Amino acid sequence: MGQNDASPYRVPFGRRGSLVGLADLEAVGAVVDSGEPLSAGAWRERFERRFRELTGARHALSVTSGTVALELAIRLLDLAPGDEVIATPQTFQATVQPLLDHDVTVRFCDVDPRTLNMDPEVLSSLITERTRAILLVHYGGCPAEMAEIVAQARRRGIVVVEDAAHALGASYRGRSPGALADIGCFSFHSTKNITTLGEGGMITLARDDWAERIERLRGNEVDGVFAPVVPEQEPGLLPWMRFSADVYRRAVVGIRGAGTNATMSEAAAAVGLVQLDRLPEFTERRRRIAARLDAAVSAFPLTRLQRAPEHSTHAYHLYTFFLTAGREVRERFVHDLNRRGVEVQLRYFPLHLTPEWRQRGHGPGECPRAERVWFDEHLNLPCHPDLSDDQVDHLVESVREALAEAHRATVPTSPRLAVR
Repeated sequence: MGQNDASPYRVPFGRRGSLVGLADLEAVGAVVDSGEPLSAGAWRERFERRFRELTGARHALSVTSGTVALELAIRLLDLAPGDEVIATPQTFQATVQPLLDHDVTVRFCDVDPRTLNMDPEVLSSLITERTRAILLVHYGGCPAEMAEIVAQARRRGIVVVEDAAHALGASYRGRSPGALADIGCFSFHSTKNITTLGEGGMITLARDDWAERIERLRGNEVDGVFAPVVPEQEPGLLPWMRFSADVYRRAVVGIRGAGTNATMSEAAAAVGLVQLDRLPEFTERRRRIAARLDAAVSAFPLTRLQRAPEHSTHAYHLYTFFLTAGREVRERFVHDLNRRGVEVQLRYFPLHLTPEWRQRGHGPGECPRAERVWFDEHLNLPCHPDLSDDQVDHLVESVREALAEAHRATVPTSPRLAVR
């Protein structure tokens, strides 16, 4: 049974963002039959190497989820009390949630209403001498304006972290998101553009010392600074006692914190390799669906499309557009699609308005564009490879009919026509 068969909707939003088939099952079988270790082995190394080649990143290290990738990225920042971090409000909570564990000031940067990405002009007004990092997302797979953002950061020694969970398959000026700044974080959750058996993530890095730290952090080692020492007495060690050698041959200079076990399984990495091979197919399917939706949506004057900049390509993890006739019209449109069997999910609620960030002093009026667009205009429609041609036909026709109804509701009836 396919993922769509269990949905009450004729056109579901999609519980899976890619297709999983026989090749994935065969990859898992190959891992099981190999007799090799099921953790931290050759499949993981091959997956990471392939990911480096695809993205152009210097380092790519797999972890157990996109959330863990973001948590480890923030660990690399070595934030101290009084530091400031600038973040986008228009993203999933995992992008900024690790900052709740730090005594830092978070400044939410308003978005460009055309893309829902961080607005570089607003960003420039938020940077202070205490700013240590910028956390952004490529919303829905639409690349942010990285050249302007990175240029501002470089002038001030600020680290830029890309949440590229939506953006695998996108490009910015011919380069891959996740390799456009200092740190990139990817998700292979079931709903993302590829999956590693439902969960998984990748952290991409430009710095060698950060890659060494991530190796330790994900491998349950202490995150610290060590110095080599010559032991006064060292017992004879067998070749496999690699951990024992460190006990005798290094001394602690400083400890930043504990590591964790964030090791991607070999089976997950093997599936990831298969999924990467199919990524162009998945991305092309998303773009074809998006093109049909664009044609239907743009035929009506009360809409605005999310557009990637001309020098970018969109991955369409999410299909987004804006209904500009007001909140009531938007709500009627959503209910109309629901009646027609089209599932609509709106992503994401502005983070600065959530209870945890309101408790930290944030609230309404901080990001007025993000607030206006979310509450009055924002719409996401199904757009994923598992949709059949018949489902796409029904989706497009339903959107066209629902927009026509919305348009009629906003156009005053001519008195002459009313008499007739």
